[in-house]
Amino acid sequence: MTERTIPDAAALRGWRKSSYSNSDAGSCLEVLDHHPCGVPVRDSKNPQGPALLFSPPGWSSFISAVKADGLPG
Repeated sequence: MTERTIPDAAALRGWRKSSYSNSDAGSCLEVLDHHPCGVPVRDSKNPQGPALLFSPPGWSSFISAVKADGLPG
């Protein structure tokens, strides 16, 4: 598997907080919709940091697993 990242996530506009993020300020995941190369995901506490870039099928599989509570804890 090739790791795909965007080194400076702040260069992209239109981030939204994931509905699965924690309601307090501690654990916030942000997602960018409609990116041409995949689905960028970043930690909201580090907006200038890197974003991981998931393939659309990979992201969809991850979301399905989260909804099904199928991830190891």
